[in-house]
Amino acid sequence: MNVARMQLINKWTFLGVPAIVIAGAFAVSWAIWALIPDSVETQMYSGAGQAVMWYFLVLGIQSLTLTFPFSQAMSVSRRNFYFGTVGLFALVALVISGLYVVLGAVEQATNGWGVNGIMFSFPWISDGPWFEAFIVYFMAMVLLFMIGFWAATIYKRWTVTGMVILWISVAAVVLALVALATWTESWPSVGLWFTQQTPLTVSGWAALTCVVLAGGSYLTLRKATP
Repeated sequence: MNVARMQLINKWTFLGVPAIVIAGAFAVSWAIWALIPDSVETQMYSGAGQAVMWYFLVLGIQSLTLTFPFSQAMSVSRRNFYFGTVGLFALVALVISGLYVVLGAVEQATNGWGVNGIMFSFPWISDGPWFEAFIVYFMAMVLLFMIGFWAATIYKRWTVTGMVILWISVAAVVLALVALATWTESWPSVGLWFTQQTPLTVSGWAALTCVVLAGGSYLTLRKATP
């Protein structure tokens, strides 16, 4: 709890900015929809609602690089810092996910905010029960946060050299997978596998990735230099 309070000292960064991002993205999208002639009856989509999710990637980086050195100066254990930080942002992700579900319901009830616009209730994500959309939003934000947090721990532990090796390794793995699918002529099977995924299965894969990133970032943080 003390680590969470420490992270929230700068409430503007961790609470104010996400609120502005959501409100600003909605306002701009609605203004664009309203300018489109009424004769256009097809639904209009905006991906601007994802902006706050990508901000979680930034929060994952900032939560470590900006606060970790201060926490060590205050004699906070690395274990408490880790669990306090991850727990706080899991809670923030829960609140925002709930907000997205509510906004999606309002969007459907008001015929796309009166202008036939879609920003929070995308097909495939919102076609099923409400909790499926909630889980997708929650896991997306936690995954992006953990990617940022993990990358920041790598930087703190091995500085620029570690980051260069990390991203070269990631690129090499991706290239190897692409080459394998090409040589074995497996692209049709790969495409079929992707089309068979549901919101819950995608969330499950995201959760598994989060577990791996969480374990890696925790072990790295134990040896990281403030």
